[in-house]
Amino acid sequence: MRKMTITPVSSPLKAAFAISRGSKSTAETVVVEVIDGDHVGRGECVPYARYKESRVSVVAQLSGMEKAIQEGLTRQELQKRLPAGAAKCALDCALWDLEAKMTGIPVWQLAELPEPKPLPTTMTISLDEAEAMARAAKATHAKILKLKLGSADDIARVEAVRRARPDAKLVLDGNEGLDPAEFPALAAQAAALGVVLIEQPFPVDQDAALTRRPGHVAICADESMHTRGDVQGLAKKYDVVNIKLDKAGGLTEGLRIMKEAKRCGMGTMVGCMVAGSLSMAPALLLGQVADLIDLDGPLWLEKDVPHKLRYSDGVVSPPSRELWG
Repeated sequence: MRKMTITPVSSPLKAAFAISRGSKSTAETVVVEVIDGDHVGRGECVPYARYKESRVSVVAQLSGMEKAIQEGLTRQELQKRLPAGAAKCALDCALWDLEAKMTGIPVWQLAELPEPKPLPTTMTISLDEAEAMARAAKATHAKILKLKLGSADDIARVEAVRRARPDAKLVLDGNEGLDPAEFPALAAQAAALGVVLIEQPFPVDQDAALTRRPGHVAICADESMHTRGDVQGLAKKYDVVNIKLDKAGGLTEGLRIMKEAKRCGMGTMVGCMVAGSLSMAPALLLGQVADLIDLDGPLWLEKDVPHKLRYSDGVVSPPSRELWG
């Protein structure tokens, strides 16, 4: 008989992670293990307050699935048993991992994805004063930098980073904190500074303004992107969608979103919350068919899990079988 363990985890960060809505000093996650004999499948999730999730609520949702797990709940059945969100993500990813362990077939093959290879990931520069962000950018050897914005002097921040890293590809992330009236001018200036993408400039309930968005630089939906049902509507306002497994409900739904986004002619990014390598591993497999990945979460942690992902100069290598999948 299968059984499940549920473990809340609080991981200190190396430094405060700041965006337009505030900052955090720990990564709060929940780890699930589904155990079948000698085989253990693992998954991890980050509860998202926007959807009224917390570690307490996620643990409660998962605890409610214990009987179903004991009775052999399948990944396909799970899709109808839990709503999109963190609890579903952790359990979905654990069941993928368990299937791979039990069959000896890696997840990338089970999911009909390409054999994974190392990929360049964006590296996040936390919101700070312009020169502090420039120093952080200079100390980061990655070729793709994502700058957190959302307060006064945003263009000064971009200019400072561009001076410090003339070689880098730049992505901007407003986290809903940019001013719609000022955005056309900001987008034009950003494009002149070589910015290739701006993520979620406005709040979700104000992004209708993007139906008249400037064409200087591609715009990506993040907070506006939740499940596959959102994609068609977003295609009218955005050029790219950021697929985050914690919000979508795991790799199964992430695959569906990827397919729908491509069908709608949209670009795709696979992103993450601040969390460890166990959270990143499924997303990195999905990232093999994305246009861009933003999976630097583990690098913010003081201590990651054993068999962690390997990062080198902004390139992340596929997970080992010991880690996941």
